[in-house]
Amino acid sequence: MDISEDVLADLTRRLRKAEGQVRGIQQMLADGRDCREVVTQISAASKALDQAGFLLVAAGLTWCVTNPEESEAGGYTLSDVQRMFMKLA
Repeated sequence: MDISEDVLADLTRRLRKAEGQVRGIQQMLADGRDCREVVTQISAASKALDQAGFLLVAAGLTWCVTNPEESEAGGYTLSDVQRMFMKLA
C-alpha cells in the first residue's frame, strides 16, 4: 500500500500527540489526580489513536479504490481494508 508523505506526517503527528497524552496520564496517576480528570484524558488519548487509525484506513481504502490491480497484487483487497476499518469501529 502506498501512503503519501503528507498522510505519513499527519499520522506521525497524531501518534506523537497520543504518546504525550499517555505520558501525561501516567504522571497524573503518579500525582494522585482525580479519577474523573484521568478518565477524561484516557478518553482523549483513545480518540486520538482512533483518529490515527481511521486516517490510515481511509488512505488505504483510497489507494485500493484508485489502484485496484496494484492493490490486489500487493495483498490488499478491498475486503481486507474494509475488515481493517471494522476493527476500528
